[in-house]
Amino acid sequence: MSLGAGVQEAVQRHPVNIRHRGEGRTVGERIADGVAARVGSWRFIIVQSSLLAIWIIGNAFLIRDWLNGKPFDPYPFILLNLMLSFQAAYTGPFVMMSQNRQSARDRDEAEHDYAVNREALDLLRRLEAEQTSLRTLLEQSKH
Repeated sequence: MSLGAGVQEAVQRHPVNIRHRGEGRTVGERIADGVAARVGSWRFIIVQSSLLAIWIIGNAFLIRDWLNGKPFDPYPFILLNLMLSFQAAYTGPFVMMSQNRQSARDRDEAEHDYAVNREALDLLRRLEAEQTSLRTLLEQSKH
């Protein structure tokens, strides 16, 4: 389902999008969002899983035979665990920063939506008052 050009432009110009997705973001915010987007993708999971499988199979069977029965990272793969722990410790703060930014975006969107809803409610109340006064005038003119 694709948005029409007018609707898409309105979404892009939404005050929250301008503040949180526009050019005003800092370098750190852009990096955090980029890392979180890549780490949280299916492509990352597939590549990561493939690399882990290659490491384990290659180290447990293939390289063991090439190095005269001495794998460079023997079971339980301590070096692999160290690398994965480093990766998790390194990417964790980036993901948390991006989540904090998402929370701020959500909060700003909720505040904006609330303001729009208040304006709509005020308009509806004015229309209701106008309609009531018109109905009253119409009933008076019938009598």
